[in-house]
Amino acid sequence: MIVTNTETVTGREITENLGLVRGNTVRARNVGRDITQGLRNIAGGELKAYTTLLSDAREQAIGRMQAEAEELEADAIVNVRFVTAEVTNGGAELLAYGTAVRLAPREE
Repeated sequence: MIVTNTETVTGREITENLGLVRGNTVRARNVGRDITQGLRNIAGGELKAYTTLLSDAREQAIGRMQAEAEELEADAIVNVRFVTAEVTNGGAELLAYGTAVRLAPREE
């Protein structure tokens, strides 16, 4: 499945718009992780545990979005975007969304 943040797929014609598809996940921070990352925040540098947490959340949201597109028998998802929102103290949602499309067959 092609997943892109552009409105088109280079070299391919979009023949059908199947509509919006999305995937989301809500993740909570870990108290132990908060303590170690709080110390890192004082000293400076990358908060690696949070980077991993968000990276994992992004991959899960993309996977869920792709699964929804596959149910529609889409060939690609275009114009993909990400949104985050705090849903509770210490918990955040990551949402991936885009437009599922069918593509014309490749010309040979």
